Parts: sequence; structure tokens; C-alpha cells
Amino acid sequence: MYTPGELQFLTSSTYRRIPVFLSDRFRHCFVQRLEEVRQERHFLLVSWVLMPEHFHLLIRPEPAETTPLIMKELKEESAKQIIRTLRANAEHRWCGKMLSSLRLPPTVRDESHYRLRQRRFYPFNVFSEKKFQEKLDYMHNNPVQRRLVSSPSEWPWSSWRFYYWEDASILRMDRLR
Repeated sequence: MYTPGELQFLTSSTYRRIPVFLSDRFRHCFVQRLEEVRQERHFLLVSWVLMPEHFHLLIRPEPAETTPLIMKELKEESAKQIIRTLRANAEHRWCGKMLSSLRLPPTVRDESHYRLRQRRFYPFNVFSEKKFQEKLDYMHNNPVQRRLVSSPSEWPWSSWRFYYWEDASILRMDRLR
């Protein structure tokens, strides 16, 4: 499934597609954890976009089989931090509403009471330059397609600014060329 040396396009969603990442605080939490995992696991981060209820990454992990571990470390720790923050601020309307939306039903047999992320993620091997450009364009235009902004330049939570303005103020990308 994971081909050595190939880029991997990854998609992961929040539990019940709850728009947790409408919060700048939680967006920063995600970006910080992504950079930490990147440093720990030494993968190339080629592109990314964080949407209110999902994210996409374009990475090159070495070895390729570390992808599930990268995703686990990214998702678990950021979820713990976000849920801890929501619980500590549950008296605020938005936090209480988010926390309630993330509560697991009593029929779920799990050690936790809340879930931030869907357990699964969806990998896709990017095997050609054409597919690379297609995925890059898709990620950068995702906020426009969803009508969150009118131009990719208005959405700071993606790699668009890095590629077009050489702005690495939120997150630096690894260039392939």
C-alpha cells in the first residue's frame, strides 16, 4: 500500500465531521503538533490544508510504512490537547457545544468519553507529476470550493502562501524541486 519514495496524499476527518477547527486556537494546536511529529519522524511535508472538519497532507515518509504511526501521533496528541481545553472551558457556550458534539454514545466501548477524530484515515500514493499537481491544486482550492474564502491567498491554514508568497510564518514546506 505504501510505496517507498512516493508522496502520500492523506485525508482525515473529525468525529461526526464536527467543525472543531473553526477555532484559531485549535488550528494552532494542530499546526504545532504537525511540526513536532515532522521533527520526530523526519518526513517531508510537501503540502497541507486544515479545514474546519478535516485535513489533507501531502508527505513523503521514510520509510513509507511509517505513515500510520505518523497519523496516529499527530491525531492522538492534538486530540488530547483539544479535548482537555474544551473540558477546561466547557462553561463557554462554544466549547460546551463542541464537547457535547464529541461525546461518544454510551454504547461505544472505549476508555475515553470523547473522540475528536475518525479513527481511519485515507491514504493515496501520488505516483506522477500530474497527480502531484492535481492534489496540490485540490488542497489549495479546498477553502474556496467550500466558500470559506474567495481566494486561496485568504486562507492561512494551507501551504498556498508558502508556494506563492514564500511565506513560512505558519508552517514551512519541504520543496521537492
